[in-house]
Amino acid sequence: MIPTVVWGTGNVGRAAIRAVHAHPELEVAAVVVRDPDKVGRDAGELADLGPTGVLATDDLDAVLAARPRALVYAVTGDGRDQEAFADVLRAVSAGCVVVTPSLYPLYDPRNAPAEMIEPLEAAVAEGGGSFFGSGVDPGWGNDILPALLTGVGTTIDEVRCQEIFDYSTYDAEDSVRYLVGMGQPMDYEPLMTAPSVPTMVWGGQVRMIARALGVEVADIKETVDREPLEAAVETATMGTFDVGTQGAVRFEVQGIVEGEARIVIEHVTRIHPSAAPDWPQAPNGVGAHRVVIEGRPRIEVTLEATDEGGNPAAGGNATAVGRLVNAIDWLVEAGPGIYDAFDVPLRPATGRLGS
Repeated sequence: MIPTVVWGTGNVGRAAIRAVHAHPELEVAAVVVRDPDKVGRDAGELADLGPTGVLATDDLDAVLAARPRALVYAVTGDGRDQEAFADVLRAVSAGCVVVTPSLYPLYDPRNAPAEMIEPLEAAVAEGGGSFFGSGVDPGWGNDILPALLTGVGTTIDEVRCQEIFDYSTYDAEDSVRYLVGMGQPMDYEPLMTAPSVPTMVWGGQVRMIARALGVEVADIKETVDREPLEAAVETATMGTFDVGTQGAVRFEVQGIVEGEARIVIEHVTRIHPSAAPDWPQAPNGVGAHRVVIEGRPRIEVTLEATDEGGNPAAGGNATAVGRLVNAIDWLVEAGPGIYDAFDVPLRPATGRLGS
């Protein structure tokens, strides 16, 4: 068994605890929290499982001193990217296999900035750990899935990856209102769509798809559209979103190949189904991920995942975390290094059918 730490117990961390607990090659060695109210609580209680006997702790020094083999870093990097990077470097330097969705520039290590890749390489050399980063939107929907689908086509004109989501179901009000901008005046600029931010987050996956297809991205362009609410809406968890404030945002990160947008990652996000009704909709009315290969034949695959009582947001988090957690045993065998989505194979859930 591979002793594995989960650091964080929010939307991603809960799913990570469940994924590690379910994996036949992994064991939950520790759960690290920052909230004093969570210290001493059973990991199973925090993650909607039965008792595990593992009590949450805020003593990271003691956790790393026990030399765990792997760590799932499930603490957000939004607004705290330097702190998150320092956390990850510390764990890699301690010899951990670290998997995380929190460091966007490292999804594509080959094109990561020197100020990140060089310290990470030094941490790997120092401690013998390794690193694999992938997104929660989910990452596999923007890299390995579209690459796989192109392999069953004949001619490829465009590769488009979509996330379509109603944020009224998302349990993170600050992110919804301020990072995404829902309910803010239309002249408010959300961080998520500020110039260069979409490219920083998703540009690496555009480049990875291009690499898989053997083409060169000459440029990456961004487009952003925003729509106001035509009527106030009430949400169960976040209260009222007023008429005239942002109710929907749609953006694209476009990989330009030979003068055309050929590889596109698109997000269509609403706070209510009535917002921007002419934009693409999820079949279930709440959330879905879709890959469209324009060409001959035209291929379209739409995926819906739910968890935590049928919540699509939780389902998307769970599949993204599953990709990361299920890579840990392979990463342990592969040895020290910095890996991306095309380095790490997608493997069947061996030993888990019916478990």
